[in-house]
Amino acid sequence: MAATESKMISLGSEAPDFSLSNGIDNKFYSLSDLKGKNGTLILFICNHCPYVIHIIKHFVSFSKKLIKNEVGVIAISSNDIINYPEDSPSNMLKFSKKYNFSFPYLFDESQDVAKKYDAACTPDFFLYDKNLSLFYRGRYDKSRPNNKEKLNALDLNVAFNYMIENKEFTNTQYPSLGCNIKWK
Repeated sequence: MAATESKMISLGSEAPDFSLSNGIDNKFYSLSDLKGKNGTLILFICNHCPYVIHIIKHFVSFSKKLIKNEVGVIAISSNDIINYPEDSPSNMLKFSKKYNFSFPYLFDESQDVAKKYDAACTPDFFLYDKNLSLFYRGRYDKSRPNNKEKLNALDLNVAFNYMIENKEFTNTQYPSLGCNIKWK
């Protein structure tokens, strides 16, 4: 497991559009299909990363708060499934069912979307405001596998609260840390 930090792209960047399959029935979804009225959280994850597995139950619970506040939540897997078959679309379906996802889990087979977003690791979080302008990018919280910090979504939750309240967010934004995206 190679620990990789997310890239801290410029706040205010516009969310790149995409059209991705849910990987199961080949139905395609665009960003405009899935964006929320009050903002959109895009997260890059995969099924086997210990950093993702560490937060996923907590995140699924936290995501309900976002969805309730009309913030769209979109999970994307961009990993190479030839060398990492555990991240295949059929396994994505199993993973999403196991953890009761209430949001779409899309497959970026070409890896073009991850490149457009400059995603680097799993998990990697991008919170966009209602105008699809990047409001927050970085970590979920300080917790990591085996560091004994409590999972609390503090960093992402504080950013979400500022965004929903239309307040300027000047807090320090720390990179996420996780497994590198498995590039082809």
